[in-house]
Amino acid sequence: MQSFNARNLFHLFGKQIIILLILGVSFSPEAEAQSSRGNYNFLDFQQKPYYFGITLAYNSSRFNIFNSKRFILNDSIATAQPVSGPGFNLGIVSNLKIGQYFDFRFLPTLSFAERNISYTSPDETRLPYSRKVESVFVEMPFHIRFKSAPYNDMRLFVVAGIKYSFDVASDSRTRQANELVKIAPTDFAFEYGAGIQFFFPFFIFSPEIKVSHGISNILIFNNDLDQSTVIEKILSRTFTLSLHFEG
Repeated sequence: MQSFNARNLFHLFGKQIIILLILGVSFSPEAEAQSSRGNYNFLDFQQKPYYFGITLAYNSSRFNIFNSKRFILNDSIATAQPVSGPGFNLGIVSNLKIGQYFDFRFLPTLSFAERNISYTSPDETRLPYSRKVESVFVEMPFHIRFKSAPYNDMRLFVVAGIKYSFDVASDSRTRQANELVKIAPTDFAFEYGAGIQFFFPFFIFSPEIKVSHGISNILIFNNDLDQSTVIEKILSRTFTLSLHFEG
């Protein structure tokens, strides 16, 4: 199955994210004045100070690789390139309202992801080989969400925050990993995204697109392994398409 590239996905949806950002933060007094019209389902949820829900999501994860100074000196590796892999998330939504337009959100999530590093050799007789990293993350995202004025039981929003993740399936401590590039099981990331709320009589449906940028180096350096010494640092990158069901 062909894998998806998170960077390409971000470029594909980049214009939509920018449009949602502009619309979300630029709601006019006229829109606010009409907020009570056609928002019959919204008014029911407006009375709740907090609510909960579930999240189903697709993710495309990859590494962002920075080559070391040793890369140009080695004679066994020609390239070390990241390859994206598909995955999915299952999480719980906890939403606390802060005034009329802001929310504080905590979304503990179980995330299944796949990331790969593809190596090629200067010797064309050797086939390319890859280091596959299959992970099961326990993620702890904390987000602040800003919402526009509602219109016809719909509302745009932008979201940003931080995320801590721990890979419970990490092989970094196994003996077999001594001959592989080691990836740290813990990571911190900055996240941002945008979406739309649709208010129905019994629940809120919120599709959301989000990009995650790792801020910590997750490479565990091994001076005895060529595949490791040619890399200076590795950062995580993830594109996520989420479907939130809240009420």
